[in-house]
Amino acid sequence: MARFVKDLVLNKPEEFVTFVMNDYLQKNQFSMSDWKGEPAYRAGDAVLEGYKYLNWSYVNGTLHLEAWLKGSTGKEWDLEGFVGVAQKKPYKTSLEQLFTALQQEIPEGQSVEDAAKAIPVKTVDNTGAATAGLVLGILSVLFVWSPIISIVLAAIGISRARMGLGSSKSGMAKAGKILCIIGAIVAVILWVWNIILTVGMIV
Repeated sequence: MARFVKDLVLNKPEEFVTFVMNDYLQKNQFSMSDWKGEPAYRAGDAVLEGYKYLNWSYVNGTLHLEAWLKGSTGKEWDLEGFVGVAQKKPYKTSLEQLFTALQQEIPEGQSVEDAAKAIPVKTVDNTGAATAGLVLGILSVLFVWSPIISIVLAAIGISRARMGLGSSKSGMAKAGKILCIIGAIVAVILWVWNIILTVGMIV
């Protein structure tokens, strides 16, 4: 089993931890799925971004979290190493933001239920990811003349845009995702066209 594993001692009310975790899962578009018979949250896609998985539990004041990616051969990838870094880095960054949100102090004089309703606690707001998704989307379109670069930029951009869809800059994230998809499609078309022309010249 190759997974990123984190045991974080919080000693906070379970309601608070559940609230922040659900907020993170919703904003990063995770939904309950299955990993080889094991229930797990999943986000992403099978084409450009790849699938990322997460499991968590909270027992005796300690958060236990496991995160991994579906590798190119169908096996688990942890979040370390150079291979798949375009998928790993954004995911690990989002988890670090989650840990920061979980470690904050609960506002004094309020119950967890009141805090959840008023949302005075800091939650994950991936505005930076939304901006990065848009920038990478624009670059993927500009670099369609170099298909490999364009496709790599699009893959990273879609991952960032997906993270930013639940942020306060969701419109920017959507625009970035659309541009990334356009850039990737055009890059693939040009790549195939160049191959056809090259083969035609040889024949």
